[in-house]
Amino acid sequence: MATIDLICRECGHQAKLPPHDICPQCKSGQIIQHPELHDLNIAHIDCDAFYASIEKRDNPALLTKPVIVGGGKRGVVAAACYVARIHGVRSAMPMFTALKLCPDAVVIPPRMDAYREAGYAIRTMMLALTPLVEPLSIDEAFLDLSGTSALHGHSPAVSLIRLTQQIAQEIGVSVSVGLAANKSMAKIASDMDKPKGFYVIGQQEAADMLAEKPVSILYGAGKNLVQKLNGIGIMTCGDLVRTDPKSIFQIAGEIGPKLQARAQGIDPRPVVPNSPAKSISAETTFDQDLSELDVLSAWLLKLSEKVSTRMKAKSIAGRRIVLKLKRHDHKIITRSLTLSSPTQMVDQIFTHGLELLRREISPQNQWRLIGIGVDDLSDAAHADAPDLADPDRERRHRLEHAMDSLKAKMGDDAVIKGRSLTLPKKN
Repeated sequence: MATIDLICRECGHQAKLPPHDICPQCKSGQIIQHPELHDLNIAHIDCDAFYASIEKRDNPALLTKPVIVGGGKRGVVAAACYVARIHGVRSAMPMFTALKLCPDAVVIPPRMDAYREAGYAIRTMMLALTPLVEPLSIDEAFLDLSGTSALHGHSPAVSLIRLTQQIAQEIGVSVSVGLAANKSMAKIASDMDKPKGFYVIGQQEAADMLAEKPVSILYGAGKNLVQKLNGIGIMTCGDLVRTDPKSIFQIAGEIGPKLQARAQGIDPRPVVPNSPAKSISAETTFDQDLSELDVLSAWLLKLSEKVSTRMKAKSIAGRRIVLKLKRHDHKIITRSLTLSSPTQMVDQIFTHGLELLRREISPQNQWRLIGIGVDDLSDAAHADAPDLADPDRERRHRLEHAMDSLKAKMGDDAVIKGRSLTLPKKN
C-alpha cells in the first residue's frame, strides 16, 4: 500500500505510512496527511471568529453562549461566534436581523484595543517564522515559508502546526490554516475546514479539486461578475477553464485571464509584506436617523479625529477626502474632493469633509450613517505645508499638535472640542 506523509497536530508525531484515521502514537484523530505535505510553502492563516473569540477568552461565562460583537440596534454585526452562526448570523448583517435570527445572543460593543493587541501579538509570532507576512486584516494574513526549513529544522507544515499551538496557548484563540502552493489556493484551503482547521491542497490536485467548485470561490470573482458568468452558463471553475478566453475577456475585462488561471490552481502573485494602506477611514451608524447639520458635523469631527490619529500613528498623509453617507432607505452616497497637497490633520480632514456634508443637507435627507476617509496616501514627510492663501493654517496646526501631545499624556478626554458636546447619547 502506498505511503503518505503524516503529522499529528496533537502530539507532533511525524511518519510516512499508509493513510491513517488516527495517530499511531497518541491515538488522536487530529492528523494531517498529504502527499505534498512537506513540499508546500504558502499559507493563509485566519483567526476563528476573532472578535467574538477574544470576548469569550476574557469572559469564560460566555463560552457556550451565542455572542455577537457589534453596534446598537441600528448597527451591523462586526463578528459572530460559531454558536451564533448556527442560527444564521453573519458578519455585516444588520443587527436587528441578527437578533431576529438569534434573540438569545449576547451583544457586545467592539473593544478594538483588545483585538489590536491580540492581533499584533499573533503577527509577531508569524514574523518569527518568516519575514514574508502579508496582513489582510487584523486577524488574517498570508505567509511565505519558502526557504525556512533550514532555519527552523523542519518543514513549513510543522512550523505552522506549532504556530497554531502557540497562538492557542499564549493568546487563547484558535486559527484555521490553509497550506498550498500559492495564495489563491491557500485562501481557499483555510476556508475548507473551520474552526481550528488545517487544510492542505497540493499543486497536483488543485485543478481537479476546483473543477466542480462554483466560480464564486475564486479571488477577484465579485458578486456582479459571478452573476454575469452564471448568466452565460459558466457556473463552475471547470466551466470557466473550458470557455474561450476572448469571451471571458469581453465579460470580465483584464481580470478574466487571471480568473481562468486561478480556476486551474495557478496564481503567481507573491506574498508582499507590509503592503501600504490604500485608505484610512472611520464611520458610525446612528440609533435614529439624523438630518441636523450641527449634530452630523459633531459626529464628523469625532470621526475626523479618529482618522487623523491613525494617519499620524502610521506617518502617512492623503490628498483625497471622501465623505460617506447612508440614507434612511439604505442608499449609500459618497462625495469626494482632492486637495492640492496631502494632509493628516484633523483641521483639514474635518473642514473639507464639512464642505462636502453641507451640500447634502436638506429637510428631505435623513441619514443613518456617516463616515469620513482619506485616500491617495503617501509618506507624511511633506504633508501640511504652509499655505499663503490660508495664513492661519500654521497656527491651527501648531495648536492641534499641542492637543495631540496633551492627549498622549492624559488620555483622549483631556481635550474635548465644543462642537463634540452637541453629540447625542449613542448606544
